[in-house]
Amino acid sequence: MELIAIFFSTLLILLGLLPFVQNQHWVFRVAEFIKLQLLFAQLGVFCASFFLIKDITLLWVLQSVQLALIIYHVVILMRYTKFWRTQKFPHSKYSTAKVKIISCNIYQYNTEYDRFITLIKEEKPDIFLTIESNGDWEKALEVLEADYPNYEKVGLENTYGMHFYTKLKVNKIQTHYFVADDLPSIEAELETEDGCRFIFFGVHPPPPSPTEEDNSKERDGDLLSVAKKIRDYDIPVLVTGDFNNVAWAKSSILFKKTSRLLDARIGRGILSTFHAKYWFFRVPLDLLFHSPDIFIDKLFIYPSVGSDHFPIGCTFHIDKGNDEQVEDVKTLESGEMEEVDELIQEGKEEQSDSR
Repeated sequence: MELIAIFFSTLLILLGLLPFVQNQHWVFRVAEFIKLQLLFAQLGVFCASFFLIKDITLLWVLQSVQLALIIYHVVILMRYTKFWRTQKFPHSKYSTAKVKIISCNIYQYNTEYDRFITLIKEEKPDIFLTIESNGDWEKALEVLEADYPNYEKVGLENTYGMHFYTKLKVNKIQTHYFVADDLPSIEAELETEDGCRFIFFGVHPPPPSPTEEDNSKERDGDLLSVAKKIRDYDIPVLVTGDFNNVAWAKSSILFKKTSRLLDARIGRGILSTFHAKYWFFRVPLDLLFHSPDIFIDKLFIYPSVGSDHFPIGCTFHIDKGNDEQVEDVKTLESGEMEEVDELIQEGKEEQSDSR
């Protein structure tokens, strides 16, 4: 039993330390995704080790490192829970009407089209975004076009298709291919019912994993390209989609600092969206970031629609007369823009072997 306790304690310490290595290979990045599961496992092994490890010197060495990692993980994850301070922002005379958005990675091979279509008909969002939607999904979604006359369709068969629909007025809409010609991102300039312009960005970069991309170069380059493009926009911006990343990862923090946006999950819950079928391996991959003049009223996860992701939804309003969130905006430090440019270039140069 002592050897088993030492093995698991050492393994968990190794998994906790791997993300500190700034290597983009999936081996170093995958532990970032399971930080919550890792924390619970560390707590269990930490307590059990006091009873199972007899070597006092080794015990205290392992337990000291384990405790330091537990504290680190608690500090990181605490801000993504409802225990963290959140302010309630009352509507002012400058507030727009509420806007509702639904975003869902519907899983290209999911053929339960009616489940997602029913969700849209019942919830009646102003905007919805589908990710991994191919030609079959595009055809199935045609029944919604009477209610959503403005759209952008990118029906790819490589699991990176994307479809955007809205009831709102569209001033401009375009599809970007920042790092590869088969990885789209959709940008739309929209207007609320009361005439306030804002930018919506839908994203879906590829994940670093043993079954997809060997590293996170395309993912990081794609996301940081979006961040760099919108950093100087003078109108409100909201970015959502399947980031294939977690909000506490270094690349997500770089995204947030480069774009000068806020993470909507802070103070509202971890809200894990993947994997819908395996509760023990759920991580928050579908993220949402917004500029400080956008105020999130609600952020929530919908029930399964047959995909491996849960749909994510939010309602928000825009209030340019309220600057209370500006102080929460983090900006790049010295040398970080050079790092961003380097990561973007590496993403453009990376050649995928899986698409």
